[in-house]
Amino acid sequence: MTTATHQDALADFEPHRRSLMGLAYRMLGSRAEAEDVLQDAYLRWHGADRAAIEEPRRYLGTVVARLCLDRMKSAQARREVYVGPWLPEPVVDEAFGDEDGDLAHDISVALMLVLERLSPLERASFLLHDVFGLDFGEVARALGRGEAACRQLATRARTHIEAGRPRFPASYKDGERLAAAFHKAAASGDTVTLGQILAEDVVLFTDGGGKRIAALNPIHGADRVLRFFAGIAAKNPALLATQMRAATVNGLAGLVLREQDGSIDTMAFDHRDGRIVAIYVTRNPEKLQYVRF
Repeated sequence: MTTATHQDALADFEPHRRSLMGLAYRMLGSRAEAEDVLQDAYLRWHGADRAAIEEPRRYLGTVVARLCLDRMKSAQARREVYVGPWLPEPVVDEAFGDEDGDLAHDISVALMLVLERLSPLERASFLLHDVFGLDFGEVARALGRGEAACRQLATRARTHIEAGRPRFPASYKDGERLAAAFHKAAASGDTVTLGQILAEDVVLFTDGGGKRIAALNPIHGADRVLRFFAGIAAKNPALLATQMRAATVNGLAGLVLREQDGSIDTMAFDHRDGRIVAIYVTRNPEKLQYVRF
């Protein structure tokens, strides 16, 4: 590999990096694994006959999708033995693939959880066509399936995704207000205020991955969520001294927390009608290597 060849290949690859990262992250739910896939995709790009490739972005999207599908086989096995709720690796204070339209901005935790419930081929067909912009002939060649089958896969995926979307988009500013109120109330141990900003049907997800203490199942209902936070504060008063900062977590208003031992957590908040309806807490250190306080 000559320096000039490497520089030429990299110069042609870099304009597509963000949209490729968005595709890989949505398929895998892991920033670290998506980075690995992009490295592998670049090596294949470098070794390809680039002069014969008419549309590099489409070629690279196909390569990334195939590499992700290979990784998803082992990921499924890991999910089956995962300890507690699984949440995607948080993306903090950034978005992926701005050039790909509104859908490409949506990496909310709720959407990522819907994608996780799709089969690998459903996920790939939907993302390659609806997000990455490949036609179904290209999707079929990428996945090694018939064009009609890929259309059907994408349709099934789209149906699940639309069913999981809120009817009316939530205001980010309202989310920021609720996150700030949660921050203030949690820092002072004010469970009365917390109770006022939680919806009755709020759900709390805590992902420790067996590496750090977390609830082993989602916690449903405002009363149970309040008791959970009150119990944590009672058992460990030092947590009230945890440092918090406002952040955007997977496109949602949220917080980054740093505990006294330096451990990092993230929180993201979904809301509806002025109250928090879901709280997503990521504590697994393997998912937080890209997060800075």
